Amino acid sequence: MARAWLPRSVLAKFRICSNWWRGQYSHYRSGRTDHSARMPPISSPDCTGGAPQRTSFNWFLACTFASAFGRNGYHIACAWILVAEGFGSPAVAVYFAIISVAELMASPLAGWMSDRLDRRLLYVFADAFRFAAILALGAIVIVADLRWAIWVSAVVFASCDRIALTASQSMIPSVTAHIKLSTGNSIAFFLTQAGSLFAAALTGLLLHITTPACTFALLSLAFALSVGLMLAVGQEGVVYRPDASGPVPRLIFDGQLLQLSAIYALLYTGGVLVSVIGPSFVFDELAGTAMVFGQLESAWSAGSIVGALLLIPLVRAARVSVLQFVILGLTACSFATLKVLELPWSLLSFAILGTLYNLGRVAVEVMLQSCVPIAALGRAKGALHSAGVLLGVILFGFIAIAGNTVRPSSFFLAYAVVLAAGTLFLSIWRVSDTSDGAR
Repeated sequence: MARAWLPRSVLAKFRICSNWWRGQYSHYRSGRTDHSARMPPISSPDCTGGAPQRTSFNWFLACTFASAFGRNGYHIACAWILVAEGFGSPAVAVYFAIISVAELMASPLAGWMSDRLDRRLLYVFADAFRFAAILALGAIVIVADLRWAIWVSAVVFASCDRIALTASQSMIPSVTAHIKLSTGNSIAFFLTQAGSLFAAALTGLLLHITTPACTFALLSLAFALSVGLMLAVGQEGVVYRPDASGPVPRLIFDGQLLQLSAIYALLYTGGVLVSVIGPSFVFDELAGTAMVFGQLESAWSAGSIVGALLLIPLVRAARVSVLQFVILGLTACSFATLKVLELPWSLLSFAILGTLYNLGRVAVEVMLQSCVPIAALGRAKGALHSAGVLLGVILFGFIAIAGNTVRPSSFFLAYAVVLAAGTLFLSIWRVSDTSDGAR
């Protein structure tokens, strides 16, 4: 009776905020993400914790866009300069092989560091190194061998890139705690694809009107901006901060995590196949020009942007765990159609592939963040990416052995068969979904 004089609205607000802080305390003590109960309290306008959460998420999205712009711009500039300087496709193939091997080696370490160190500061240091590496590359290409300069920079860039991506994607459950997990991931992936598409357009223009040194110098500014934006992300009560002095939380490789690794590897390898075989498919089988190849890249990018947002409405109609198998099956069908389609229908197939690729990537992220404790999320991300890159490296080996004896569309058809077999196998031995955040 002592508090009977307080208005009911004030008591309601007090209960909302106190419940939120109680949930946050237990959340950080346990190291697990309770997706089923986290949405209503933090998103409530009556709770003071909601406004900093939304502000930090906005800064995080801006940082994601800037980093994606710099990353894609760097890859486009390096590949184009290697070809334009007369080193040819072998030099580009070596460049992507270096990227893949560096990521394969760095992924486990990046995951361990993300679970032991402050993920926000880890991202800042990684992007600061990327800023310095690209700026140094711009200065070195003036006086040194372009090919070796780009190859060496690829090792540094790919390692830092994997650390930054693992740290930022491990932060998503924390910075999106005021909204649904699937919605937060979709928005983050949308900004990533938008930044990549914007970089594809602007980097081509920069390479046309200025020198490689100036292009790299301008692209480095994207990572400087990314560092500043990440520093603006709220630190207290927003981003999960592991206890470096305590024991390392265990990462259990159960059936669900192994299943997610297999799905991720199949999707990731499909994207690698498009990047490696796409140019030969356009020039050799479609008899297209560089303009047609640009249309193919645009179709893939446009589809990727659609796929990043498509999970938001689809998650209301079906469980994410079911959608993953539908995506794999449709991807296999889309790869198979490239064997018989001509322009412009083949461009439509690449747009569908881009949509399915990014939709599948977002779905895997949602499932991973739902079934893995937040304290072990970095190592889980590293394990998934290692599986994908390893399968991609094996694919590089098969393509190199086959050489020009196999038509590009035959590679697409063969991978469609692999996808169909993998989907059938995973469907038969499907692991039951027990996560709360899968919807």
